[in-house]
Amino acid sequence: MIQAILVFNNHGKPRLVRFYQRFPEEIQQQIVRETFHLVLKRDDNICNFLEGGSLIGGSDYKLIYRHYATLYFVFCVDSSESELGILDLIQVFVETLDKCFENVCELDLIFHMDKVHYILQEVVMGGMVLETNMNEIVAQIESQNRLEKSEGGLSAAPARAVSAVKNINLPEIPRNINIGDLNIKVPNLSQFV
Repeated sequence: MIQAILVFNNHGKPRLVRFYQRFPEEIQQQIVRETFHLVLKRDDNICNFLEGGSLIGGSDYKLIYRHYATLYFVFCVDSSESELGILDLIQVFVETLDKCFENVCELDLIFHMDKVHYILQEVVMGGMVLETNMNEIVAQIESQNRLEKSEGGLSAAPARAVSAVKNINLPEIPRNINIGDLNIKVPNLSQFV
């Protein structure tokens, strides 16, 4: 089972952190730091598997990683997972990001965090691998994008609300509003119209 997925840059700044096992926030930060230091001190021509750090379970867990340009993709897994299978899963995840963002870079992970998490959830959920077929994952992402466009997207909601309020066609602005025993006097708002 996958325990955690970490993506950080060459300077150790986390760009994606997803734990599938509950850890307090302080321990999560220590795990990210320890994992970064374990991975960083390894040479590029050494294999991409190593025993997990002391905080995440020691020798019972493995860190499997790939280094692409400025980003490290690290999967922390237990001993039941295949190292080569996870290495292939990292490749599928990165290629899917690359297709969705057209030459993915670190800034895409920063500014499109919601989409990155959605892509990750199409690949892994609850620490279990859901899908490894990149074409199927991309098809689901494109389906989600079409749905968001048809709904106008969440980002368009405030603008639509303001537009709807501005387009209210009242013959005159009411001065007194009476609701049962409650009387509300409305101030002159002509300067705002």
